[in-house]
Amino acid sequence: MALPLPLRNRLAELILDALHDPDARKALEAVARVCATRGPSRVRAQCPPPFPRTSSSAAAAGGRSGAASGSIMPSFSSGRSGRDGSSTYGPSTRLIPSLATALVSAALLFHAHLYFEVHELLEPYWLRAEGGDREALQGLIQVAVGFAHLANGNVAGARALLHDGCARAGAESRGCALDPFGRALQRSLDRVLALGEDAPRAFDWNEVPRFP
Repeated sequence: MALPLPLRNRLAELILDALHDPDARKALEAVARVCATRGPSRVRAQCPPPFPRTSSSAAAAGGRSGAASGSIMPSFSSGRSGRDGSSTYGPSTRLIPSLATALVSAALLFHAHLYFEVHELLEPYWLRAEGGDREALQGLIQVAVGFAHLANGNVAGARALLHDGCARAGAESRGCALDPFGRALQRSLDRVLALGEDAPRAFDWNEVPRFP
């Protein structure tokens, strides 16, 4: 299901905070319980006090735009994180982990097919990085966005970003050669190209290589 962009952004921020914040994890679990129900939700999914109940309300509305969910949209529109990684909502400012810790988190998100969240997590580090780190991070972000485009049916965007990401993701970062990941990505890109416009439906997501 394609969510309205403000709600999608708010959900991504909640997922990132849940990696380190127990209250955010509880709020995300509340959203998941509501989303797991079929039809009109009667699940009582209690969010922690610091988090707005609009998270559960939005899930119960099925992410619909228009009158059914219009009343919740303003609160989500202001829920974007700052470019420095700080949170603009919730009980506290998000702590900024080291790059090594962020890459472990990025791997968890990548393997869960949460590619949009990988981009959101790594972009602040890319903005501050230099040299090989910057090149490698840009490649990893482009790859994540490429797979996000593929999942959303944007074949042209997927081809372009995976192509650019393959080249950059092969750069060396912090003494770690990423060439094997770059070669595996090329095989995924070749498969996407071979499938053509049918790629979003026919691509085998098990072919996505492991995050380095």
